[in-house]
Amino acid sequence: MFESFSIIFTIAVLFNYINSKWIKLPSTIGLLLLSLGLVIIITISESIAPAFYKFFCDIIVNADFKTLLLDGILSFMLFAGALHVDFGALAEQKKSVLLFATIGVLISTFIVGGLVFGVAMLIGLELPFIHALLFGALISPTDPIAVMAILKKANIAESLGIKIEGESLFNDGIGVVVFSGILLIATATGEHSQTEIGAEIGTLFLEEAVGGLLFGLLIGFLGLQLIKSLKDNSNLAVMISLAVVMGGYTIASMIHVSGPLAMVVAGLFIGNKVHINENKNKLQMSLNEFWEILDDVFNGILFVLIGLAIHLLAFNIDYLILGIITIIIVLLSRFISVFVPYSLLKHEEEKPIKTIAILTWGGLRGGISIALALSLHESLSSELIVYITYVVVLFSIIGQGLSIGTLAKKLYK
Repeated sequence: MFESFSIIFTIAVLFNYINSKWIKLPSTIGLLLLSLGLVIIITISESIAPAFYKFFCDIIVNADFKTLLLDGILSFMLFAGALHVDFGALAEQKKSVLLFATIGVLISTFIVGGLVFGVAMLIGLELPFIHALLFGALISPTDPIAVMAILKKANIAESLGIKIEGESLFNDGIGVVVFSGILLIATATGEHSQTEIGAEIGTLFLEEAVGGLLFGLLIGFLGLQLIKSLKDNSNLAVMISLAVVMGGYTIASMIHVSGPLAMVVAGLFIGNKVHINENKNKLQMSLNEFWEILDDVFNGILFVLIGLAIHLLAFNIDYLILGIITIIIVLLSRFISVFVPYSLLKHEEEKPIKTIAILTWGGLRGGISIALALSLHESLSSELIVYITYVVVLFSIIGQGLSIGTLAKKLYK
């Protein structure tokens, strides 16, 4: 796995250089497009240089996308993202963020699941309803990694950016809990009654969601006390923050609480208490620089791997048709899942529909959706779900990511 990781990292750095020097797109989009270009070269090489083709196939398989993201780099990227979010600005949007991350995810899950189930049946594809709901759960949460990386260059209003960033940070953890709950139902045997399954789902929510928030607050507090006790040793402060992430995420998985939510809370707590965005003293600068570099490193690896892994999918015209229709379904469900919670809130703007439009188009999907799809067993329609997940994610990152800034300018000019 280390060999695969090293090669993918090297490719990511090379592509980052090419994008920064000549292409000049947002780094995540540039890396993804260059990776897709490399996939074309790799595919062509299958008949010309089979050894080269097999070498790259082995790299991607050995990298183990699901494990690398969910059990590895996700914790670092969520912490790094939350570390720089202004908690004061987030608190002002707390009602919006809370509603989007809970009610919004649930609404989207059932709309996407129901419509994809119906469309699959119409075009003759076998997709049980509970499997369609699993897809709805994994595709509904917006991806904080994709969202925050692209919003850096989207140049949208700060309050709107906070809504999107805050939602994406928290609904990731909530979305994983919803996905796990539906997975319990999908894999339950006849020995379990509906009452027992319901109790398990309720317990799962309390342990994962509530437990994750409380555990994140605990490790954030402990990490902060250690960091604050240091005056001149900024290197040790960085190591403590690293230990909070690595140790905290590992313990979270051991005690069955949500690691992603814990990382978000810990990052918010430490980042705002240390005032990391002020970047005035050596400690703030060291933490800032270290986590920005680490975030860029893992972002590069993730989006290169997303691009390269696509060549492992076998072409299927029916799957592709369903995937394209699913793009429309996901956007429609996103609009409804934003519109309903947003209509429950009071707003100062004269035309809230503009904000809803930006929130809809800015709800990007990314690696987390792909990782959850890859975690499914073959008996849960994994081949079909992975395929349509990829179609939606590619459109989301490239199509929506490239146009979100332009859309914002047109709506708010």
